[in-house]
Amino acid sequence: MELWNYRPDVYDRSQPLDLAGYHVRAADGRIGTVDEATYETGESYLVVDTGPWIFGKKVMLPASAITQIDPGEREVHVSRTKQEIKDAPEFDEGTFKEPEYRTRLADYYGRFTV
Repeated sequence: MELWNYRPDVYDRSQPLDLAGYHVRAADGRIGTVDEATYETGESYLVVDTGPWIFGKKVMLPASAITQIDPGEREVHVSRTKQEIKDAPEFDEGTFKEPEYRTRLADYYGRFTV
């Protein structure tokens, strides 16, 4: 499973999708809302605004972390716990699209089994 791709059982690439504004639920509870989502093959991710959960910070999650998308509830479920997400490399608006940041994030999230 490629870290930066949506799982085929979660998202059908032939269908349009806009996850912005969806609530994000970690394995152990809600963590925020989707601020930005990308859908490019091999480069897909979510940027999640955590609101008050971790003091208004944003976090970036690779698309493969998504286990379910519920359009009716406007909710995205991810396979990581709140603590695992909180412990990820810090999100930086200025560098999150840089290869170095993505490599650090891939090293971190790649440690977990799907």
